Parts: sequence; structure tokens; C-alpha cells
Amino acid sequence: MVTPHMASRPTARQASLLAAEFPLILGIALTLLFWLVFPNWFVAPEASPARSSILFGGLFLSILWCAFSVVRHADCLAILLGEPLGTIILTLAVIGIEVTMIATVMLTGEANPELGRDTMFAVLMLVMNGLVGITLLVGGLRHHEQVFNFRGANAYLSVIIPLAVLGLILPRYSAATSDASASLLLSIFLIAMCVVLYVVFLGVQTLRHRKHFTQPDAEDEDHAHDVPGVLRSVPFHAVLLVATMVPVVLLSKKLAVLMDVGVETLNAPPAIAGVVVAVLVLTPEGVAAIRSAMHNQLQRGINICLGSALATIGLTIPAVILVGMITGLGVQLGLPRQEELLLMMTLLLSTVTFASGRTGILQGVVHLVVCLAWLTLIFD
Repeated sequence: MVTPHMASRPTARQASLLAAEFPLILGIALTLLFWLVFPNWFVAPEASPARSSILFGGLFLSILWCAFSVVRHADCLAILLGEPLGTIILTLAVIGIEVTMIATVMLTGEANPELGRDTMFAVLMLVMNGLVGITLLVGGLRHHEQVFNFRGANAYLSVIIPLAVLGLILPRYSAATSDASASLLLSIFLIAMCVVLYVVFLGVQTLRHRKHFTQPDAEDEDHAHDVPGVLRSVPFHAVLLVATMVPVVLLSKKLAVLMDVGVETLNAPPAIAGVVVAVLVLTPEGVAAIRSAMHNQLQRGINICLGSALATIGLTIPAVILVGMITGLGVQLGLPRQEELLLMMTLLLSTVTFASGRTGILQGVVHLVVCLAWLTLIFD
């Protein structure tokens, strides 16, 4: 005999599933609305600044909500598959969003050959100074001193440093071109270098030295990994992760139109577009890293932060170069000298911060100061 309580259980489960996947439903609805029903809203000559601002804010928040849903499914996969595979999935999902948005904004409106470089630099500064700083500060305030596996952090930095210097500094000093772009030979070298180093690193992280990227005192953690909602099967979360990324990709094209108009109308610094893209793709990862530090799982926070920085350079540089080759856009990779100094200081500071295997609030505050210096110089 079926009781009323048993009969209502499937309905409650379906309602819970719809509530959890509402960002995907909203993303699909907005995609259909702005691509099929009102495709000219973003380019209408009579569009007022107020309407453009409302559209930009609404799209930004909608894409951000979808990005959080992508991260939620990646977190579920992290629990089901274990570390560091889960963090790798999370990083690759976010980088996929980042690369797509960079390519979209680069090719929207007036071509922006510096956007890829500006976004990569913005991601590095926000991750290795802003996000690392907040993570270490929050963890230090709650747990005084936290430990992590410094061999894993060293592995990240040993790849991040050459990728950053060769990809974002060397093109400025190459004699083969008169600007900050890379010649054909240097472009081929950068693509091959990024792919080889990233693949080798993934092999080390997932196979040969997997234990270097796990929490050294896992038995002492005061909380287990948070369960982000209801855990389902690996195929379920994998399919919905990809499905939720589709509206992000399509809506980013419309956001790029508004961003291009806004930067031109407000006469804002060109680097602002890179900062907006970086903030959009990093916010979900940032929340996951800070939450990990609060639960005394600093290793997962470091894996997220440094893994995001590594993937940004290792995967975005080849993507940006290939976009430039296909479209004929002279992509600028070399940073201006002021940003070179900030990047070099960030790399040096990170080497010192992650050298001992222990962190506290001091390291967090120092990284945040460097992040604020970078934000100040954008508008100076």
C-alpha cells in the first residue's frame, strides 16, 4: 500500500532537482531570449546607458550564477573521484569558461589584441595575490597557523615561473617583432612549451607524485569536505557541468558587446575588460578556496589557487595565439614594464610564501597589499 508520504517523495525529489538546477534553466531561457527573440537589443543605436547598464548587470550576475553551478558540479565530481582529480576538473572547467570569454571579447566590436594578455595578467594578480591573500588571511584568523604540502606548492611554482616569464615577458624583448607580439617561430615554441609542461605536470600531479598534492595532516582536519548539495552519479554531474557551460559561452558573446561599448563610452582603461573577465571566472573558484581554508583544508585551497594560475597560463597562451593566427589579429603578449615588475614581485613573493609548508595572517596581508597596488595602478 502506498502512503501519501511515499507518493509525495518523487515530487519532492523532482522539486529539489529543479531548484538545484535553476541556474541552468535560467541560462537556457536567457540564451533563447537574447539570441532568438531579441537579438538586436545589444546593438540598437537608441539603447540608453541605463538600459545597457541594467542588461550588463543582469547578464553578469546570470553568467556568474551559472559559473557557480559549474563549480558545484565540479565539487561533486571532486568528492566522487577524490583529489587531486576533482580539483583538476574544477580548474579545467573554469579555464574553459575563461578561454571562451577571452576569445569572444577579443573578436567582438573593435578587435582587442591585448585582451588575452591583460586577462591572463589580471587572473595571475587576482589569484596569486588577491585570492591567495584572502585564503591565507581567513585561514590564519580562524586557525592561527595552517600547514600544507610544500612539495606540491613547489611543483606548481616550478612550472608557473617559466611559463609566466617566457609567455608574458619574453615577447616584449624579442628582436623578431617591433611590438609585444610573438613571431611565428616564438609562437610555435610557446604553444609547444605550454602544452608539454602542462601535460607533464598533470602526469606528476595525478600519477607519479599524487601524494604531494594532498593535505599532510588529513586525519586532523576539523571538517570533512563539504557536500555541495545532493551527490549523484559521476555521469550526471559530468553531463550537467558541460550543459551549464553552454549558456555561459553563448551569453558571454552578448556580455562582450556591452563591455566593448561601455569601455569606449566611459573612456575606461582598456585593462578593465580583462579584470571583468577575470573576476567573472574566478569568483566561484575563490569561494571554494576560501571555504577550504576555513575548514582547515589549506592544501585544497592552494591546489585551487595555484592550479588556476598554472592552467591560465598553460592553456590560455596557446588558445590566444591560435585565435590570433586564425583571425590574423596581431596578439600582444609582452607586458608593459610596470606590469613586468608586479609580475616578478608576485612570483618572488609566492616562492617565499610557499617555501616552509606553514602560513599565517602575515603572508595573507602581504599578498593583499600587492593586489591593491596593482588595482591602484590600473587607474593611475
